[in-house]
Amino acid sequence: MVVTRFAPSPTGYLHIGGLRTALLSYLWARRNGGKFLLRIEDTDFSRNDEAAALAIVEAFKWVGLEHDGVIEYQSSRLAIYQEYAQKLLNEGKAYKCYMSKEELDALREEQTMRKERAKYDNRYRDFSGEAPEGREAVIRIKAPLEGSITVHDGVKGDVLFNVADILDDFIIARSDGTPTYNFVVAVDDALMGVTDVIRGDDHLSNTPKQIVVYEALGFPIPRFFHVPMIHNHEGKKLSKRDGATDVMMYKTMGYTPEALLNFLVRLGWSHGDQEIFSMAEMLELFDPSDINRSASVYNVEKLDWLNSHYIKNMSNDKLCELLEFHGVMLVSHDKREILLDALKERAKTLVEMATLINEILVRPALFDEAALKKGYKEESKAILEAFAQALKNTTELHLPSDYHHVMESVVAQLEIGFGKIGQPLRVALMGKLSGPGLDSVMAIIGVDETLARIDALLKY
Repeated sequence: MVVTRFAPSPTGYLHIGGLRTALLSYLWARRNGGKFLLRIEDTDFSRNDEAAALAIVEAFKWVGLEHDGVIEYQSSRLAIYQEYAQKLLNEGKAYKCYMSKEELDALREEQTMRKERAKYDNRYRDFSGEAPEGREAVIRIKAPLEGSITVHDGVKGDVLFNVADILDDFIIARSDGTPTYNFVVAVDDALMGVTDVIRGDDHLSNTPKQIVVYEALGFPIPRFFHVPMIHNHEGKKLSKRDGATDVMMYKTMGYTPEALLNFLVRLGWSHGDQEIFSMAEMLELFDPSDINRSASVYNVEKLDWLNSHYIKNMSNDKLCELLEFHGVMLVSHDKREILLDALKERAKTLVEMATLINEILVRPALFDEAALKKGYKEESKAILEAFAQALKNTTELHLPSDYHHVMESVVAQLEIGFGKIGQPLRVALMGKLSGPGLDSVMAIIGVDETLARIDALLKY
C-alpha cells in the first residue's frame, strides 16, 4: 500500500509550493488506494507558531485535501525520539559528544583558513574517557567515513553523494534532549509506514543523512520523489513580489480551489496537451515519475485563465456560496440567475465578479467624465426620454429580451443606430461605458430602478 505524507513546519502560513507538494502526495496516495498523512513538524520550539499550524489545517480544508487519521504533532512524540536515540547509543551507532561551542567555532575557523569544508572532526567518536566536567553532551550518529550514498529518486534518477563531501557525524539530539530535523523525519516516516516521500528538491541534500538514520535503525528506505522548485520568470525562487505565496491569500483574491489545484498540478507535470484537469482526472492520471526535472515557472495569467474557466462552468448555487465570502449575498435575490449568467463570461476572479455585481445592484453615485464626454451627446437627452416613456408604456418587463424589444422599438421609431441609445443608457445605468449587456442589467435591477437611473443622469 502506498503511504505518503505532507510534513510542514508551523513557522508561518502554508506556502503555495507546500500546497503543490501536498497535492502531489495526496494524488499519488489516493490513486493507489493508499493513505495520505499530515504531520506537523514542530520540534523547533523557538520558531513554532500555533496560529500557523491552524492556518495549515484551514488551507487544507479550503482546497478539500482530506488527510487520513489524526494529525501527528512531533512535539507530542519526543519520548519516541529519545527512545530511538538511546537505542543507537546502546548499539554503539551513536555517541555523546562533549565538544563546546567555542571548540567547534575554533575548528571551523581553522578549516576555513585551510580552505577545507567546515565539519565536525569526530573527536568524540571513539571517546571512552570521563566526560569533561560541566559539559552537556549532544548525541551524534556514526556516519560512514568513506564511500558514497546513492539516492534513488523517482524524478531525478540516481543521485550519487560522496560521503567526504557532504557528511560528518551529525547531531541527532541537542544537549537539552530535543531531536534534530533529519533524525525525527526518518524515525517518523518509518514508524508511520510512509512508503513514498514526495517533497521539494531543496530537501535532496538532507536525504543522505536520513538514509544514514534509516540504515542505522534497520528501517526500510522509502521511495523518494524530489520535485523541482517553482520559479518566477527570471528563474529565481518564487517570492511575494511575484504573486501571493500564502495559500489563503488566493481565497481572498477570489480564486477557486479547483482552479488553484489545477494550476499547481500543471506546475512541473503534464499529460499531453491537456490543461484543464478535474480532481477525478488528476487522480486517474497523476504519476510522480512523470514530473519534469526542470523548475516550473509561475504564471499568474495561466491561473487567471483557469479560474475564469471554473467560474464560467460553475453552478449558480456554488457561485452564490463562494461569493458570500466576498460580501455578496444573492441566495434570495429574485434575479440571481440572470445576474450570474450575465457576469460569468466577464470575471476572472470572484473578487472581480463581486465588484461587477455591486456595480449593477448599486446605483452609480458618480458618472465617469470621460464616459459622459464620449457617450452622452446633444441628442442623448431626447433619446433617453423616449426610451423611458416606452418603458412606462410597456406592461410586461421581466426578461432581458423584454427590455431588448423596447430598445429595438425606440431605435426603429427614432431611426437611429443602437449606439445612439446604448452609450448614454449605459452611462445612466452603470456610470461608465463598460459592463454586461444592457438588457440583462435592466432585467436585474427592474423597471423602476432603470427609470430612476435614467432620471438621475438627465438631472445631472
